[in-house]
Amino acid sequence: MIMRPGQQLLLPANPFFIWTTLLLALLVNMGVNMGVSGRGAWAPDVLALVLVFWSVHQPLRIGVGLAFMFGLIMDVHAAGVLGQHALAYTVLGFAAIAIHRRLLWFTVPTQALQVLPLFVMSHAITLIVRLVVDGGWPGWGLVFAPVLEALLWPVVSVLLLLPQRRAPDPDKTRPL
Repeated sequence: MIMRPGQQLLLPANPFFIWTTLLLALLVNMGVNMGVSGRGAWAPDVLALVLVFWSVHQPLRIGVGLAFMFGLIMDVHAAGVLGQHALAYTVLGFAAIAIHRRLLWFTVPTQALQVLPLFVMSHAITLIVRLVVDGGWPGWGLVFAPVLEALLWPVVSVLLLLPQRRAPDPDKTRPL
């Protein structure tokens, strides 16, 4: 793949690091759901954010099947409609893999604007399933969740790419 001018060459992603970040994001989501009042509709879905990030940067390792599995885990944990998060994460993973080549050509702030419709679509799927099954309206705070996820995209991008940016054996004669 031809790189953008000025783009740093990255080391390969460690599979252990990928799985650790996914499991930490799952634990963060579970912790937010177990809060005093449950998960607020405005709260960003950290697991969806990390799934999209790894689906964009490592599409051969993180796929639609893994997104479906994490969605089922979130459905069981939330004790809600079985398949609600699974469907949303599956569509989100598919859409992220579909645009991953184009998305990597943009700068990180522009990527945040590009993934915003994906997060809106994911929350819309969850809302439609919730409305069809039990008619529960989560409130207008749901509008803020995709925006917060898009605002967190640059932070997540910097944090999750840090291990790949370090030089394996840095010295003055070898800048890579």
